[in-house]
Amino acid sequence: MDVSTQGALAGRVALVAGATRGAGRAMAVELGAAGATVYATGRTTRERVSEVGRVTETIEETAELITAAGGTGIAVPTDHLEPGQVRALVERIDREQGRLDVLVNDVWGGEALIEFGKKTWETDLAGGLRMLRLGVETHLITSYYALPLLIRHPGGLVVEVTDGNEEFNQTYRENLFFDLAKNAPIRTAFGLAEELKEFDGTAVSISPGFLRSEQMLDHFGVTEENWRDAVAKEPHFAIAESPYFVGRAVAALAADPDRARWSGKSVFSGDLAKVYGFTDRDGSRPDVLGYFRDVVFGGKAGTAADYR
Repeated sequence: MDVSTQGALAGRVALVAGATRGAGRAMAVELGAAGATVYATGRTTRERVSEVGRVTETIEETAELITAAGGTGIAVPTDHLEPGQVRALVERIDREQGRLDVLVNDVWGGEALIEFGKKTWETDLAGGLRMLRLGVETHLITSYYALPLLIRHPGGLVVEVTDGNEEFNQTYRENLFFDLAKNAPIRTAFGLAEELKEFDGTAVSISPGFLRSEQMLDHFGVTEENWRDAVAKEPHFAIAESPYFVGRAVAALAADPDRARWSGKSVFSGDLAKVYGFTDRDGSRPDVLGYFRDVVFGGKAGTAADYR
């Protein structure tokens, strides 16, 4: 954890919606490491597995990692497409804590539905619409129920997690449903920033870079220890970051008393690292936007190592 956030969130309460694995888990853990009480939600528990189909990560484990990091982790099984479940979740937070300071909307789980290389009319319509429900509707339902509690105290923070920032996503994401699902949180943060102004609230859209999530590591047949072996198969993986890099970005943002300067903006974890000074767990500071802007799209001579 970055030393500058040590204990900075003591007494604060966070809800990380979609904290089972990947970026969501890491954000929950880093908020806990900064001293927060963190409610970690998701659909995969030790008794039940979601449609994602991974049994190796659960919200109970996330809660244990939060507590081990120095915070208080509370796992609450929640399907964020079910308004009744989300309402009950927020009522529980209100009953137990009486406040909510940070809301992280990280619900997704649509990776298996993406069909690249096809026109919109060639893709599976049901799968495409499911993507939109998972990546957009879940966020809206959660905000609907959680924001009245968040605005009860001034200074609340909403983090909309997505894939790519506004600049990066000017490039078509090769599947219309996926493109819409990942641009919607950017606009959601922009809109919520306007609505939260009078409550001294902040809303920001954050994207990790090339994420070394558990699923991505499995996809390439590597582990966190030997992840660089995957660069032979996918050269751009050399710029990859661990989930804890974006986790530290969210913790730094939540601990910043001047975080309103980011309100309405869309940023990469690397953008915040340049300002707050945190690094990934290996001590590097990957700049995925700079690498793709300059080298991949711009044709500039250079390697990923130049952007770490």
